Amino acid sequence: MPLSSPESRVCQAIQRRAAALLEDLRLHVGLPTGGNNTPALDETRERLTQRLRTLGAQLELVPGDPKPDWLYGARPGAPAPPTAICRKPGAGANGVLIAGHLDTVHDPSGDFRSLTIAPDSRRATGPGCVDMKGGLVIAVAALEAIEETGAAPKQSGEAAGWGGWTVLLNSDEETGSYHSERAIHDEAASGKYAWGLALEPATEGGGLVIERGGAGQFLIEAHGKAAHVGRDFASGVSAVNALADAITRVARLSDPARGLIANIGPLQGGIATNVVPDLARAWGNVRFANVAGADTLAKQLDALATPPQSGVGGAPALPQVIVRRSFNRPAKPFTPATQRLADLARAAAQDLGQPLPFSRTAGVCDGNIMQGAGLPTIDTLGVRGGGLHTPEEWIDLPSLVERCQLLAVLLLRLASPSA
Repeated sequence: MPLSSPESRVCQAIQRRAAALLEDLRLHVGLPTGGNNTPALDETRERLTQRLRTLGAQLELVPGDPKPDWLYGARPGAPAPPTAICRKPGAGANGVLIAGHLDTVHDPSGDFRSLTIAPDSRRATGPGCVDMKGGLVIAVAALEAIEETGAAPKQSGEAAGWGGWTVLLNSDEETGSYHSERAIHDEAASGKYAWGLALEPATEGGGLVIERGGAGQFLIEAHGKAAHVGRDFASGVSAVNALADAITRVARLSDPARGLIANIGPLQGGIATNVVPDLARAWGNVRFANVAGADTLAKQLDALATPPQSGVGGAPALPQVIVRRSFNRPAKPFTPATQRLADLARAAAQDLGQPLPFSRTAGVCDGNIMQGAGLPTIDTLGVRGGGLHTPEEWIDLPSLVERCQLLAVLLLRLASPSA
């Protein structure tokens, strides 16, 4: 169907912002927010929240929670960044929660630090340009365009108008959202919103992910008894051997046809070749298609742990195997409610002349947490591009305007009582 008059005004306002969108992207790509770089994260958060406050939003900073100290790469005592929640209530019931992350995977002291535009001016490369600084840029611009054109529905009599919006900005999505998980879940479960949108980049061809698997982390830790290999080998108990046995058992857990994946990555064990190792560790990642799959993998991992036997003097029998796990990103199925939301997004895209194919992935994002809290969510409404998490990360520059227009039109339509 043709765009309404308010939708057309907003799209025209966004088109006029094309140069400003590019400069905003250049600014934010130049702020190195990888590696928990606190100064850049703080500056990015302040710049974005100030613009949202100018639109009338109220800012709440939710303190970050500590992450489990057994996670690979966890640094005890490291700062836990806050989650910024900017809320602008409305008169209607169809509130929208928009989520985006400030962090990237890129080394803040590396050589990949700025936006570089190709000679054809259609493509640019830069750290986080597509995942997800482009998404952050278009989200704020879409809300500003709606405000400046007066396109937001007004309450008329008892008819519901603009349901209001909230923008949630966290700083640790790329490392599992452990600092921000509680804030995301609680906001999504608050009952204030009918819909959830996340700003992850579009799939190839501008597509929309409608279904995601879930993910979790685990640690297998084996304890043994140290001994000199030449003089006292028989009295030693190898933690590495116990860990190796557990690893081979994990290797048999994966069943990709059922969406079950268990992968072990970093390993640690032993201090020298002539010492029986008394400690060994392996960190891993799981993927699952649904709740049943998560339960299956959880039980299988837990079964690797040795029973609480008593050894000499009440000490645990050796070797001892301990399993720690955290399945903090639930599977995100394609429900009737998410289908309704995805269909509304596709209709808006079609009216703008943009393709919006649907796809599924085993990748995870904060949209998993939002929908796991009960909020129907679609989560690839960001810009188009590719090369995510690599030094060749690139953005399709026309998508700054096009996806900003799509997001703005979708927000206006979600405000309708019929949405």
